[in-house]
Amino acid sequence: MPTPKALRPFAHREYRVLIAALAISIFGSGMWAVAMVYQVIHLGGGPLELSLVAAAGSVGLVAFVLAGGIAADRIPQRRLIIAVEGANLAVIAAVSGLAMTGLLQLWHVAAGSFVLGVGAAFFFPAYSAILPRILPAQDLLAANGMEGSMRPVLQQAAGPAVAGIVVAALSPSHAVTAVAVCHLLAFIVLNFLGQHALAAPANGAVDGAGGPAGAGAEDAEGRRRSFFHDLREGVIYTLGTPWLLWTLVWACISVLFLIGPIEVLLPFVVRDQLAGDSRMFGFLLAVMGVGAALGSLLTASFRLPRRYLTVMMVSWGAGSLPLAAVGVMDSFWAIAAALFIFGATGSVGMVIWGTLLQRRVPPHLLGRVSSLDFFVSLALMPVSMALAGPAAEVLPIWLIFLVAGGVCPVMAVIAMAVARMPADELAHPLDQEPALERTTAAGD
Repeated sequence: MPTPKALRPFAHREYRVLIAALAISIFGSGMWAVAMVYQVIHLGGGPLELSLVAAAGSVGLVAFVLAGGIAADRIPQRRLIIAVEGANLAVIAAVSGLAMTGLLQLWHVAAGSFVLGVGAAFFFPAYSAILPRILPAQDLLAANGMEGSMRPVLQQAAGPAVAGIVVAALSPSHAVTAVAVCHLLAFIVLNFLGQHALAAPANGAVDGAGGPAGAGAEDAEGRRRSFFHDLREGVIYTLGTPWLLWTLVWACISVLFLIGPIEVLLPFVVRDQLAGDSRMFGFLLAVMGVGAALGSLLTASFRLPRRYLTVMMVSWGAGSLPLAAVGVMDSFWAIAAALFIFGATGSVGMVIWGTLLQRRVPPHLLGRVSSLDFFVSLALMPVSMALAGPAAEVLPIWLIFLVAGGVCPVMAVIAMAVARMPADELAHPLDQEPALERTTAAGD
């Protein structure tokens, strides 16, 4: 019996090790999302303080993600991933120790959130760049779909749900300690990633064993390249690729309007509109995660759509519409349904997007373009989180969610039209000859 398409990446040992460590790590990240919220509230913080702590993590991510992309193209991705997990372990263990001893202060949580954001800035470009090195092109959609299914189940569903229970039964500090244990286990597993995964990036860096990644002259040139030279190369490619550029424009605007309300204001929607506690908040995030997991798994189980750009943008735009009504709903199940739809449609777009980067972006630019993706998409995340709390002080929450849910579909239509995405996807089919697409992407 043939292996289901969604499971084919597991035939590769390096992928199994990588995905196992990632599963443990993102489960811990899901617990942190809830533990951090209620740790801030436990310390006497409100929407404004929560905005500041959440924004600190976004600032760390945005400030360092370009450097992370260049690092992913210059040095072994395995080394970066292990180092990031070690840093995550150190910062969460420190926050846990301070919380358990009663010495934790709000600025400690904010500092820890900032360091976690910096770690994510180096992790995501390295992870995106290492996948095409350990998997054949035909398995990339399945791998992105599997990661897209696993992340919401663990980070948005199981992790938050478990953390909500731990917070309610014990305390936020106990939940933070559990997060530290998760990162410890992930760090141990990552060290089993094979040494051949240290193969150098395509820009001429030296591999983990000290061997050359290419011709000697190319190695010397790669080492001489400056930060700004590498950054400029990635920016020029992005600006010259309309489907890439306008997807990032859409993402940037959507993040500005969506992240703050979801991350900062949703806990207070649960408290004020539903009379709920940490468990209800955790389970709402879990419902959104289940929707995202199902959407990712469904996408991974089929071939990449011929109209891949259209499917991606329609999924993202239409899927955000239900959020417009969250601020006026007083039913748990109504809000849960809105979040389920948002999670499912968002993950469909994300699986396609991740595969497009790995299939259409030249390999030697993948780390930098991935980092630009995160930078441009998330550049306004700190602003969104920082403004959500103050905005809720002067505007009704229902109006904030109404605007957030209405802007994204409009921007999706604009992006598709300006970038001429329907024509582009027909001119560059990805359902056939994936290897050829990788070699010709530089000319797109």
